[in-house]
Amino acid sequence: MITPGAAKLHDLRDILDGGALALDPAWRGVVRDSADGLARRLATGVALYGVNTGFGKLASTRIPPDRLAQLQLNLLRSHAAGTGPFLPAPVVRLILALKAMSLARGASGVRPEVVDALLALLAKDVLPAIPSKGSVGASGDLAPLAHLSLVLIGEGEAFLGGRLVGGAEALTASGLAPLDLAPKEGLALLNGTQVSTAIALTGLFAAEDLLKTALVAGAMSVDAARGSDTPFDPRIHELRGQPGQIACAAALRALLAGSAIRDSHRVDDPRVQDPYSLRCQPQVAGACLDLLRNAAATLLREANAVTDNPLVVGEGEVLSGGNFHAEPVAFAADTIALALAELGAISERRLALLTDPALNSGLPAFLVADSGVNSGFMIAQVTAAALVAENRALATPRSVDSLPTSANQEDHVSMATGAALRLATMAENLAVILGIELLAAAQGVEFHRPLRSSPPLEEAHAALRAVAARWDEDRTMAPDIEAAKRLVEHGAFARLVDLPA
Repeated sequence: MITPGAAKLHDLRDILDGGALALDPAWRGVVRDSADGLARRLATGVALYGVNTGFGKLASTRIPPDRLAQLQLNLLRSHAAGTGPFLPAPVVRLILALKAMSLARGASGVRPEVVDALLALLAKDVLPAIPSKGSVGASGDLAPLAHLSLVLIGEGEAFLGGRLVGGAEALTASGLAPLDLAPKEGLALLNGTQVSTAIALTGLFAAEDLLKTALVAGAMSVDAARGSDTPFDPRIHELRGQPGQIACAAALRALLAGSAIRDSHRVDDPRVQDPYSLRCQPQVAGACLDLLRNAAATLLREANAVTDNPLVVGEGEVLSGGNFHAEPVAFAADTIALALAELGAISERRLALLTDPALNSGLPAFLVADSGVNSGFMIAQVTAAALVAENRALATPRSVDSLPTSANQEDHVSMATGAALRLATMAENLAVILGIELLAAAQGVEFHRPLRSSPPLEEAHAALRAVAARWDEDRTMAPDIEAAKRLVEHGAFARLVDLPA
């Protein structure tokens, strides 16, 4: 049971994964009070933006009472101008939940029936077909939310049982009736940051799991290269005091604890220090962890926020503001992108180290016997490098790229939706990069047999070998990379890591 305004990150992840949404029933009274307050205010005849006026640059145009319902319908229809591939079903589920929770705060002037209609779509798994492109992140996610809202009134398109059907058919097949919009309800549905927030949260959850996977890959690479665990000593990290760094060092220590490979070269090892890609993992991954935790706090606040305009407060006072401006979401998405790019960059450097006989402490060139006849991991490293370069380009901040819209009335926008959308591509690229590193590290560890790595790293090794055989001679590499990527995306390695808060 979620109280609107008090959802937790695990609640949101659960909804994304297909969990049900149940709201504390107390929301109904505050929403009704807000709708009643708006009705009283409207009856005075005062101009209320988007209620009895036009929108954006047309805000000074008064709308007569007999056309207020048409105003809301026209808003939904005219603003459904999105393009591009449809958003994935899990993201649409989260958008529906976020919009319902926001309106259930009782500050938007909508009737309880609007929240009920959103909850019904979610409960019946009627998922509006929402084009992914067309929002600049202010005034909210107008185009994508318009496509969502059309289904509520029996228009637009929706996915029902995985099949794309018309909005009216989707409602009828699910036993739902179209919603008749009252004044302001179309605007309340369209105005808000729920689309950009849901997409960014999806990227955040993927990044959190990928960071844990990067620690597993990095720890296994340390053993494959016969590296040192001294750089993970807690005394080093306590002296710096960066919380993410401290947590990642602790995770790396736990992953390497009990490794016979590490114990085999504690004495009389002529190497003094490892390269940065091994030695500075806590500093790099820890900085990424701090970024992700800060982004998580921002996105959780936004997920619980009321972000439409105008807002209805107190006894019906109507306040015009700008909570729809998604700058916090854009900044959060940009920082998640930076973390994804850096985790991939240092992973590829570890991979390059493992394949280079000048750096890998005695492993064969490109991690394969009979190098020359066999090329081993040579081109797999090239693939990783290509994806690192792509992620670097994608990590360019979107939040600084404002363009004015609506005849310069909306003269500064956040670009939050675009900032969030690229996270899925970056996460997929990183899953491939880490999958290749894990394959290479598993190959490297096997050259140290009969010595064993630590229990968690041997578990990771076994998971890889269940889908990809040891590389004894050249074969097609792509199936192994795809299999490792699937393990990464399904959390097979992330579950091995416990990150202290």
